Parts: sequence; C-alpha cells; structure tokens
Amino acid sequence: VGLLLWVVPVLALLAFLGQGNVFTDIAIFFSKMAMVTFGGAYAVLAYVAQQGVEHYGWLKPGEMLDGLGMAETTPGPLIMVTQFVGFMGAYRAPGVLSPVVAGTLGGLLTTWVTFVPCFLWIFLGAPFMETMRSNKALSAALSAITAAVVGVILNLAVWFALHVLFRELHDLSWLGMSLDVPVFNSINIPSLVLTLGALVAVFRFKVGMIPVLLACSTLGVLYGVAMGSI
Repeated sequence: VGLLLWVVPVLALLAFLGQGNVFTDIAIFFSKMAMVTFGGAYAVLAYVAQQGVEHYGWLKPGEMLDGLGMAETTPGPLIMVTQFVGFMGAYRAPGVLSPVVAGTLGGLLTTWVTFVPCFLWIFLGAPFMETMRSNKALSAALSAITAAVVGVILNLAVWFALHVLFRELHDLSWLGMSLDVPVFNSINIPSLVLTLGALVAVFRFKVGMIPVLLACSTLGVLYGVAMGSI
C-alpha cells in the first residue's frame, strides 16, 4: 500500500505531464532524495541546495539562504526547506496555473513524495534494526558513512558561507571537479561583521543561540532599512 501511495502519483505525473515538467521533476527529485539520502537534515540539505540551485535552477543562492534561515526558526528544518524549494520551483514555472497555486501544489507534492517513501523505509526496516546493529560488517559500513556525512555537512557550511560573505562567485573546473571560488573584491562587509560578531558572542562570551539570532536579525533589518533595500 505504501509503495502504491508513493509510486502511483509519480508515474501519473510522468505519464500526463511528461519528463521535464516542473511537477514531474519535483516528484522524481524529492522521491530520489527520500530514498537514497541519510545522515540527518544538514547532510540532505547540501544535496537539495546543490540540485535545486545549480542543476534545476528553481531558486537563487540567496533565496536558498532565506529558506534555510526561515526553517531554522522552527523545529524540523529539513521539511521546511524542502517545501520551500518545491514551492519556489513550481512558482517559477507555473504553466497554465497562477504562480501561487502552482507553488502551493509544488510544496504539497514535495511533502508527499518526501514523507511517504521515508515512512515506507521505516516500516520495512524497523523489525530488522536490532539485527543490523549486531552485524559487524554493517556497523563498520555505517561508521564510514558517519565520517562521510561530516564532510557533507562541512560542504554545506562552506557553500552557505561563501554565498553569505561574497556577492559574486565564479566556477572553477579542476581535475574533473567544479569549485565555487569567491571574487574577493565582492565581499559583503555587513555580513562579515555580523558573522564575526556572532562567532565572538557564541564562542568567547558563551551567549545563547536565540539572543544571537535575534540580535543579528534585528541588525540586519535595521541595516536594510537604512540602505533602502527593505
């Protein structure tokens, strides 16, 4: 039943709308994400950010930052960010629908194809959890995966830091790899000041996370109003 609830809507979208339609792309991408990604929200968000911004072009890097900032104000940042990405993707390519209606449907579709396969995996795997824990080979593999997840989360942190601190980045291809390299004269001084201030407040003076977030948000709004960007 769970498999049908997940697969049938995806196949129906593929049959009626065809490959390349934004709703089909959302259904396939987030189904794949739910099936093959693990390691916590921040490990998954690195993949979502890369694909949503760079591959599909559903939203801009700054909008991805806005989505993460919005999601961090509530519990469960993963589903909030994925809904935001799905909404923006459909909003930008609404077809015959109005942008708001298309975006809303995109967000709902994202939620469905993210949660249903996850629940399916839980129901299928839960009875074997204790057996898997006692399997030495599997435990060793999971330990290696945990180490890899740390690297993935670091990649997410670097990606967001570059897009927060620099207004311009250029792509550098080297040894088959693609790297985002900042244009140093495009550094965002207000963002740098807020970042350094937050680091000092948290690590030197042990200020709580909530006061730091409130202070940085307030200063950011005041700066935006003063510069006329808000």
